[in-house]
Amino acid sequence: MAGPSGQIALPLDWSAGGANDGPLIVGASNADAVRYLRHVATWPVRTAVLTGPRGSGRSLMGRLFAAETGGRVIDGPASVSEEEIFHAWNAAQSSGTPLLIIADAPPAEWNIALPDLRSRLAAVPVLTIGEPDDCLARDLIEALFAQRGIAIAPEVPSYIVPRMERSYAMIHRIVAALDAASLEKGRGIGIRLIRETLLSQGLIDPDLLERESCSNRPEV
Repeated sequence: MAGPSGQIALPLDWSAGGANDGPLIVGASNADAVRYLRHVATWPVRTAVLTGPRGSGRSLMGRLFAAETGGRVIDGPASVSEEEIFHAWNAAQSSGTPLLIIADAPPAEWNIALPDLRSRLAAVPVLTIGEPDDCLARDLIEALFAQRGIAIAPEVPSYIVPRMERSYAMIHRIVAALDAASLEKGRGIGIRLIRETLLSQGLIDPDLLERESCSNRPEV
């Protein structure tokens, strides 16, 4: 069920994130991954791989998953050796404690030298976070400004979203650019500042037509 801000209520304060994180915003692009991480008992093997664009909240999802399940998270397979991943996979199967591997791409695209690890990862479900939909993009813009201690009017994300490239990276770039411009010019973040700043940096396209507003958000 959605809360006052339109975000979905999640167990163990998933919607509040961690001490150094913003909230986990759930939308059509990540709802399937969140749903799967919340139902470890249904996993066919005790390991899963989570992929998605950087800035999509995948590491936050991993931390919240570990807090809820007590499972292990390997955030970036390149950060550990293939032997360690292999032993972690075996340990997850024998102990029942789940293992989540966060990566830029699915295992089929990794350059895996260890045959036993390659064969095991071939059977692992891959969860994919897509680029943000309109509703998630609006909520994420609000959340990132809130993290910076900046209050914005509802029309700010509503103006930005239909005119921006739809990606997490662009959302982070836009919020950083507007924060810097607001500080430099000593002005609040309104439509005029948005136009001046983002048009000058080529971050929005004012010729794009307005898109439909957010409707129902997915249950997870």
